[in-house]
Amino acid sequence: MAEGERQPPPDSSEEAPPATQNFIIPKKEIHTVPDMGKWKRSQAYADYIGFILTLNEGVKGKKLTFEYRVSEMWNEVHEEKEQAAKQNVSCDECIPLPRAGHCAPEAIEKLVALLNTLDRWIDETPPVDQPSRFGNKAYRTWYAKLDEEAENLVATVVPTHLAAAVPEVAVYLKESVGNSTRIDYGTGHEAAFAAFLCCLCKIGVLRVDDQIAIVFKVFNRYLEVMRKLQKTYRMEPAGSQGVWGLDDFQFLPFIWGSSQLIDHPYLEPRHFVDEKAVNENHKDYMFLECILFITEMKTGPFAEHSNQLWNISAVPSWSKVNQGLIRMYKAECLEKFPVIQHFKFGSLLPIHPVTSG
Repeated sequence: MAEGERQPPPDSSEEAPPATQNFIIPKKEIHTVPDMGKWKRSQAYADYIGFILTLNEGVKGKKLTFEYRVSEMWNEVHEEKEQAAKQNVSCDECIPLPRAGHCAPEAIEKLVALLNTLDRWIDETPPVDQPSRFGNKAYRTWYAKLDEEAENLVATVVPTHLAAAVPEVAVYLKESVGNSTRIDYGTGHEAAFAAFLCCLCKIGVLRVDDQIAIVFKVFNRYLEVMRKLQKTYRMEPAGSQGVWGLDDFQFLPFIWGSSQLIDHPYLEPRHFVDEKAVNENHKDYMFLECILFITEMKTGPFAEHSNQLWNISAVPSWSKVNQGLIRMYKAECLEKFPVIQHFKFGSLLPIHPVTSG
């Protein structure tokens, strides 16, 4: 819902529900394998997978270098929603518009700035000399800084009238960069960052309609920072299935990256195992950027170190690859207890069953 220039105070019950919501610190709710049923029936699961699929649709057929201006997208969307409201058109998936004075383009840039800060902290926290090659303990120093500053960082993105949401949203940011005890990173941490972005959409700081900017500007920058973390501190893969897994660290960029390539005029799935095709096109496509990173980090024949991806290269179309990866993500990540036991639930991504309405 759009709001007028003069805003009610944050404790007012009028208009935008997020401003009056009782925010809580997210906590773990999935403690045993039988609890997985609660997760799959939860509002959190429905909202999370809906968010992933909405972004998947938004980036379909578009390059990372696609020319767009977030503010123009914002204005167009804003006008479309207002027109729909005037015509009494329902929009079940609409997220309330941010209040006046704070809009999506500004939030996108602030999120990129937040990630730039995390990147700078890596430079300021070089690896220490230690006997073990993997899991450099300097990561714990880096993580301690994020743990201390997370709420301040999130407060730079969230407008003051939604300040009560900051502690809840900041938990997902802290969960998204790896585990400081084990010094590992995996798809559960990646999911926490997607949950962080989903929460920002739910309180109206971001708009689901800004799918392109959310994936291409924010999530892609997040990926760059995570790769730098993984390389700098030699982080272990969390719960890796080795050669039988899709990738040691990520999953979502393969889903969204395959969507980008749907109906590409000449790049087919078989091309992503072609070094020349990857080198020439990786800056445009998230999927190929992932492949490039794998080949930089691993040695030996691609079919041996990344067997699942090698098999995917035989699929005839990107559309089928995309559909298959979504099914695989649900089965191998979202329906696996070792991953979901670490997921945290609050007021924005609640454990209670899906409510209709």
